Amino acid sequence: MMQESPDPEDDETPTQSDRLSILSQEIQTLKRSSTNNSYEERVKRLSVAELNELLEEIETAIKDYSEELVQQLALRDELEFEKEVKNSFISVLIEVQNKQREHKETAKKKKKLKNGSPQNGKQERGHMPGTYLTTVIPYEKKNGPPSVEDLQTLTKILHAMKEDSEKVPSLLTDYILKGECIL
Repeated sequence: MMQESPDPEDDETPTQSDRLSILSQEIQTLKRSSTNNSYEERVKRLSVAELNELLEEIETAIKDYSEELVQQLALRDELEFEKEVKNSFISVLIEVQNKQREHKETAKKKKKLKNGSPQNGKQERGHMPGTYLTTVIPYEKKNGPPSVEDLQTLTKILHAMKEDSEKVPSLLTDYILKGECIL
């Protein structure tokens, strides 16, 4: 699963950041000077040792930029996943709320019809439609938004509620026992 998003600045030491900045400036300088012939002339005048040193600096810069790129892409993927989980949670929550509204309206209509007609005295037994739509999911607000793992668990419970699945009690029990909600 996904953990809290890391702060990209925590991983960088000031020296790495400074070095990347300096190398970036050097590359920009090389780009500007490469547009005229002075760059070629400067390179031609460099000794083999100086060329090797320049090569090492460029390779180091490429390695550092590549590492930074990989870190940033990983962060982007985590954020995209978190966004998908949140969107899924919101969608299922809205669907459940709409079904709950429909269920309440249907129950009111049935109640009006029952009040107007004589009852047979028999109640239906077993799983009645809409049984799990009225389930309340306990949740204690924490010092921030719910974690992605919490949202995934809540989404699974909401989906089961929407489907009026008999899995709702066991999912809810697991959720409570895992301590994801503190009552």
